[in-house]
Amino acid sequence: MSPAAANPAYYFGASGVSALAFFPLWKAAAIGQSGYQVEGKGYWQKYLEAMKPPWRGSLVVIGGMTWARAAIFYGSDTGSKWMRKEGFSTALASTLPSLTVSCFAQAVNQPFVRSSIMLQKPGEELARATFPNITMLRHLATTKGFQSWFTGLDAAILKTAPKYMTAVIIKDYMGLWLAPVDPKDKQATLLKSAKISVTAGVAGAVLTNPLDVVRNEMFKTEEGMVACMMRMSKESGPAWLLRGIGKNWVAVAAPIASTIFLTDRFKVWFGES
Repeated sequence: MSPAAANPAYYFGASGVSALAFFPLWKAAAIGQSGYQVEGKGYWQKYLEAMKPPWRGSLVVIGGMTWARAAIFYGSDTGSKWMRKEGFSTALASTLPSLTVSCFAQAVNQPFVRSSIMLQKPGEELARATFPNITMLRHLATTKGFQSWFTGLDAAILKTAPKYMTAVIIKDYMGLWLAPVDPKDKQATLLKSAKISVTAGVAGAVLTNPLDVVRNEMFKTEEGMVACMMRMSKESGPAWLLRGIGKNWVAVAAPIASTIFLTDRFKVWFGES
């Protein structure tokens, strides 16, 4: 995989397809990590129930994911290419651009992330509104103040920035470490791209699961991050660190891997890689 930046349309296209395809998995993960209860007896029955419509706030979630992931990967590739050209190390070139763009994207998206996750609560009355995200944000501003839109931003940045940084680092380094393949060998290039994409996506998702849990819990309780972590540790011990991980590693890893893979494929298909 070439680390050079390409047409940003490839990144937005890949990110949009991935966000749309995997939204039901995101919904199930958000419900599981928030501790919301759904109907069903066994694990898989509850999982499928959580994935089912209604998909509240789906347009906002898909739109937010699309621009954020596209910006992060495009900004990371572009920034990394420029920094290497200027003589910076591979490690710094792989981390600094992804951290910077990830923090910015998370801060911009935070109000919409919070409102979308709260709308996933089964039986939530505000989810029936014509514009549910706007209605939820108005409700939060009225009852808890404007600052409540950004509750959990610290945990969100701590989980989002390392998640994408990890994915970008693995993507860049695996591209260097894996044996070179003949660009004309379609099967070999496809397999190499798939290995890089899946590894990067899974690693980023698993390593940051605890911070996803903290952020979602903060949405429900309005606690600070440290206070929230201490309370959950007293209530359930270290078990909360893995809450919802079964759903989350799929819900997060799949669209990240898909975005990396499809971006790479678009470059190849349009002759830019």
